[in-house]
Amino acid sequence: MIKNLARGICALALALAPLLPTSATQAAPAAQAAPAAPVAEVTTLADAVGLLKVTEENRTGYTASAFRHWNSGEDTTDGCDTRAEVLLAEAVVAPAVGPGCKLTGGRWKSYFDGQEVTDVGSLDVTHMVAPAEAWDSGASAWTATRREAYANDQGAETSLVAVTARTNRQKADKDPADWMPPSPEVQCRYTGEWVSTKLRWQLTADDRELEALKVYAEGPCEDTVVRYTPAA
Repeated sequence: MIKNLARGICALALALAPLLPTSATQAAPAAQAAPAAPVAEVTTLADAVGLLKVTEENRTGYTASAFRHWNSGEDTTDGCDTRAEVLLAEAVVAPAVGPGCKLTGGRWKSYFDGQEVTDVGSLDVTHMVAPAEAWDSGASAWTATRREAYANDQGAETSLVAVTARTNRQKADKDPADWMPPSPEVQCRYTGEWVSTKLRWQLTADDRELEALKVYAEGPCEDTVVRYTPAA
């Protein structure tokens, strides 16, 4: 009788086992929430300049090949690289797109100097903050993948811009302490876009650069608004 009772208790325990929480179930972690998307920031130019961290620049070890560009762009199926995609996005009159993403026709306005351009060969797609300047300002510590993302950044309209090759050569890798667009009417826009790019990528500024930015932020460009979204 005792044996039959024991068998009955065991059978009942086995029948109820699937319904009872197990230690594994109790210990299972809750599903992790997806990371929040970066939030767009909007501020005045003066406040944005105040957010820049100031350090000395160091170009030791820099090579242009440290920033891979141009890659296959945002749309990897369109046959166009980043440079061509920027040219298409900024065209005032859209060019024709031929095999191999060859662009013909079209019209652009180079905002650095106000020039209208119809020959795509006379345009450069320039980085608002040149890769060499970015290296000086913190990108030397990045991974190759992050530097490639920077060099091909189409996530912000201010990161890459189509301008005349002549003004791009003049700009080179200079910061606002050493170069500003020759058209005075766009210098506030340029200053704001420079600062927004540095903040987007958490790049620093040196003392001369910061002082030059303050001259514009506290003077003719005090009404300039800076918008940026931190890069992921």
